[in-house]
Amino acid sequence: MDLKITGKFIKEMRKEKKLTQTELAEKLNVSEKTISKWECGKGFPDTSLILPLCKELDISANELLSGKILSSEEYKQQAEYNLVKLKAERETNAKFMLTLEYVLGYMTSICFFVLIFVASFVTMTNWLRIVLIVFGLVQFAVGIHFCLLIEKDAGFYKCKHCGNKYIPSYNQILWSMHCGRTRYMKCPKCGKKSWNKKVLE
Repeated sequence: MDLKITGKFIKEMRKEKKLTQTELAEKLNVSEKTISKWECGKGFPDTSLILPLCKELDISANELLSGKILSSEEYKQQAEYNLVKLKAERETNAKFMLTLEYVLGYMTSICFFVLIFVASFVTMTNWLRIVLIVFGLVQFAVGIHFCLLIEKDAGFYKCKHCGNKYIPSYNQILWSMHCGRTRYMKCPKCGKKSWNKKVLE
């Protein structure tokens, strides 16, 4: 998807409907600046706004993603292309987030152990020692919290029994036993507990 082509298409469709940026913004409950950003190719509507925008411009979501009005034949071809492209983008994003989780996890852990080591073995006043330990614990807790959020949302977990792919709750991620990217959790579909592997799609 080319943001500039999509932006130009939004602008053309808006003008065809004889709507100003302000009028379209009011209909979608967004700012005029947001519409301007879309039309300049500097942004794309949030997923919650795609269908309302398409309704106002009298186009399909597929046409919005393609940046043009599609014939019946083109519609089918473009739909398949857009699905494949969206899937690839989701996988790339999930891989990036999971890599970020590793980096964040290692950095948080190293920082925590360094602060605890310094507080334990370096000569300093007690209040400074307490500050270092508290700071180390807080940054460790915050870092692990963000790692768990990434773990929850990037990709899916696949049930060993029924093959169901699902996104677990934060509590499931927090309290489940794990070994790398595999967690012992209950599948929401079949209800069985097993070691479920993280998959991207």
